[in-house]
Amino acid sequence: MAIARFPSFVLDCPDARQLATFYGALLDWDVSGDTDWAEVRGDGQCICFQRVDDFRAPAWPGQDVPQQMHLDVVVEGFEEAEPAVVALGATRHEHQPGEKFRVFLDPAGHPFCLCLN
Repeated sequence: MAIARFPSFVLDCPDARQLATFYGALLDWDVSGDTDWAEVRGDGQCICFQRVDDFRAPAWPGQDVPQQMHLDVVVEGFEEAEPAVVALGATRHEHQPGEKFRVFLDPAGHPFCLCLN
């Protein structure tokens, strides 16, 4: 018997609504909340965002400010996905350690990967 229906992940950030809007557009999920707490929901899943004073973005791949977690987003191909995430506000990271995934930073500086399906 399951105790919970689905887990949610909570990401610290400087502006919860702004980051939720980015991930809502990336995943085509519904966005709710404000600058202090926001959520994106879709496909029976949820990602939450909380505003943190003096937020420091992860310094990946170094560990001075560890990433602590990252999201992998499965895509059909990089040709369409890369320009789309950049248009939403992501930045392609200069360090690309693999061929079947690409590392980006969200608008708050969290690393996430586009991974080939």
